[in-house]
Amino acid sequence: MAHCTCTQGNRPQEACLSRRHLLRRIGMGMGSVALLPILAEDCPAAVNPLAPKAPHFPGKAKHVIHLFMNGGPSHVDTFDPKPELNKRHGQDLPNGNLRTERPTGAAFGSPFKFRKFGQSGIEVSELFEHVAQSIDDMVVIRSMHADVPNHEPSLLLMNCGEARLIRPSVGSWVTYGLGTENQNLPAFVVMCPGGYPIQESQNWQAGFLPGIYQGTYIDTKHTSVERLIENITNHRIDTAEQRRQLDLLAEINRRHAATRDEDPQLEARIQAYELAFRMQMEAAEVFDISREPQYILDMYGPGVQGRQMLIARRLIERGVRFVQVWHGAGQPWDSHDDLEINHRRLARECDQAIGALLKDLKQRGLLEETLVIWGGEFGRTPTVELPKKGSNQGKINGRDHNHYGFTMWLAGGGVKGGTVYGATDEFGFRAVENPVHVHDLHATILYLLGFDHEKFTYRYAGRDFRLTDVHGRVVHELIA
Repeated sequence: MAHCTCTQGNRPQEACLSRRHLLRRIGMGMGSVALLPILAEDCPAAVNPLAPKAPHFPGKAKHVIHLFMNGGPSHVDTFDPKPELNKRHGQDLPNGNLRTERPTGAAFGSPFKFRKFGQSGIEVSELFEHVAQSIDDMVVIRSMHADVPNHEPSLLLMNCGEARLIRPSVGSWVTYGLGTENQNLPAFVVMCPGGYPIQESQNWQAGFLPGIYQGTYIDTKHTSVERLIENITNHRIDTAEQRRQLDLLAEINRRHAATRDEDPQLEARIQAYELAFRMQMEAAEVFDISREPQYILDMYGPGVQGRQMLIARRLIERGVRFVQVWHGAGQPWDSHDDLEINHRRLARECDQAIGALLKDLKQRGLLEETLVIWGGEFGRTPTVELPKKGSNQGKINGRDHNHYGFTMWLAGGGVKGGTVYGATDEFGFRAVENPVHVHDLHATILYLLGFDHEKFTYRYAGRDFRLTDVHGRVVHELIA
């Protein structure tokens, strides 16, 4: 039977169905009617994809704050002191273990002083003295390594577990697995001031997961709530009328969806409308940091980073599952030249704010259940970068990209605080002791949240995909 156009009264109806489609829909529809109340009671996620869900086993962490230092901060100038590198400053280093894809020059000792902090006595650069006050709550991984020394693939590897193909981001995987504790706010929030970083929204994409799990981008260069979130307030109609309009729109969308076998883009759009409406009730409050007492505002400090970190705490406090905070999207940590000037400026922008975030979370009892992650997409070479056209400005005072060895740290969320794991060689070039690949980091993050990374999958195109692909191991030495 061919499709035709029917009418009922004066209203045109949707196209008629063939006998096969009619029988299939009736059968599926009756089954759904019977099953829906059971699913709604026993499995809320079947009705609401963002409903709280239980992981594979009880996790130590319930929330994640990912502090992304865009561009690749230098580990040998921040959290991985190398006295031998300083001794050999200006000298040629052995080429055997310092071979890079791009030519570099002599040893470049750190211009920053390191000293011990906390009961653990872990050495940290003067650049991060506020952060170092919480060193006993942190595990410093000095043996991270990635695949290539290029920003684009390394950003995607760190954020999505895959350097080339479209894959869901870490935040999307986490919200897919755990849902959220607050239905009036996005489960996954991304704060990046002044626009997108390299690879733009791919860094927080949902990939082949349903679109509801994609990160919600907030441009935190703005201070007013209505600039942070466009159209958060409707000045023309009241909430009740908005609700009626949204119900009508949802009904139209459902009728449209009924003529198609599953359309994930349409379903994501319907869910996005619902979330946008619910956000009006709570988003204005959570992003308004003026509600905080003055001593808290002073603790975080002025500027964009202080505001971002404080909003991150407020989001976690209200049940948001994953918050990513970017620093250096506009002026990255990519110090090919003038490293001392640029790294000092960048650290000055965020050190106080990050230190305040860690202390504030701990004072409120939130650090135990919140995993804080700090790092970039790779590190930097211990040797000086040679001047070349289009890169540095003819100055011999910067470092090139280095994916062979770099540092990241984790705090709270069940990690073994006050410890250092792994090491690079005596110059800081390559991870030589207990190397940790990005896939291993992802496997460990998922474990802390209660997931077996090998069993945490999503079926797509006939294959069960996972964040760690076919790689990754849980680094149990990082876990308390």
